[in-house]
Amino acid sequence: QVHLVESGGGLVQAGGSLRLSCAASGSIFSSYSVGWYRQAPGKQRELVAAITSGGGTNYADSVKGRFTISRDNAKNTVYLQMNSLKPEDTAVYYCKANSPLSAWYWGQGTQVTVSS
Repeated sequence: QVHLVESGGGLVQAGGSLRLSCAASGSIFSSYSVGWYRQAPGKQRELVAAITSGGGTNYADSVKGRFTISRDNAKNTVYLQMNSLKPEDTAVYYCKANSPLSAWYWGQGTQVTVSS
């Protein structure tokens, strides 16, 4: 079982940057795939970026070229670097980890607010 804690959210002006962190504890993390999701009020939760245990990445079209997901297995942490932020990026951002046995775990979320 894995406990995930997100951090790094906050208020930023359009065009600015934030770096989110997802820190894991309770299990071996390097074998997990990890995704960053976001949910705005009245909207479905959506996948914005994912990284496999081997380091392969995928991005939603809306963030491609602006966001970068990475992982540091020695620190049991996955990052989401967000550049060129837009007001439509405003949401609660959640980290989700999937184990090799298909168990999944959610963090509590961190608020990102982008002002125009």
